[in-house]
Amino acid sequence: MLGFYDYSVWLTYMSLISATIGIGMTIHGAGHPYWGVFFLMISGFCDAFDGRVARTKKDRTETQKKFGIQIDSLSDLVAFGVLPVCIGYALVGFGRDIEGIYRIEITNPVLSKLAIGFAIVILIVYVLAAMIRLAYFNVIEEERQETEVGCRKTYIGLPVTSAALIFPTILLMQYVIPIDISIVYYWGLLITACLFLSRIKVAKPGLRGIFVMVGVGVVIAILLLAGMLAMSHLR
Repeated sequence: MLGFYDYSVWLTYMSLISATIGIGMTIHGAGHPYWGVFFLMISGFCDAFDGRVARTKKDRTETQKKFGIQIDSLSDLVAFGVLPVCIGYALVGFGRDIEGIYRIEITNPVLSKLAIGFAIVILIVYVLAAMIRLAYFNVIEEERQETEVGCRKTYIGLPVTSAALIFPTILLMQYVIPIDISIVYYWGLLITACLFLSRIKVAKPGLRGIFVMVGVGVVIAILLLAGMLAMSHLR
């Protein structure tokens, strides 16, 4: 059977599985766009540790290492590229019918079509930026490893995995301020896409930094769940 299945790739596989479930629950007519955020954060958790887990296997061949790099990027494209887009799509679709979620209604048919067109463009730009970012990083990282040893210290451009904290934070705002959060979410997609392709330097977090981000993610998940449960009791 093709591929590798030892413990060094399990977290990457779990990240993709989580993202796939999140996409299904987000865009399904009976689903809730906010549920996708929890699976986005689960994928972020898996991605935070998959590289460290893989490096504990000292006898990996070069083929296994390259395989791990490839599946990591492919999984990231689904989890942090496609899933956030599906959440955005659901927010302006059946997400409008969710109790307690404030939405601006555009009654003018021309403005409504323009808004939909603008939203589609943003969704396309975001997922395209995520793909370009991942492909470019793979090429640059392969070139770096030919001349350097060890792990890189900084990233050029915002890593796509940052989506696991950015978009849950934006959606959490829905339960704090009474605005149409889908507008903020779409602007967040556009700004994040630009940061993916920017040349800003971002320090690669160490183990302590990873645990801090995981802790922040857990807090956001708890607050989001509390908000959803509170809204369900108001029905």
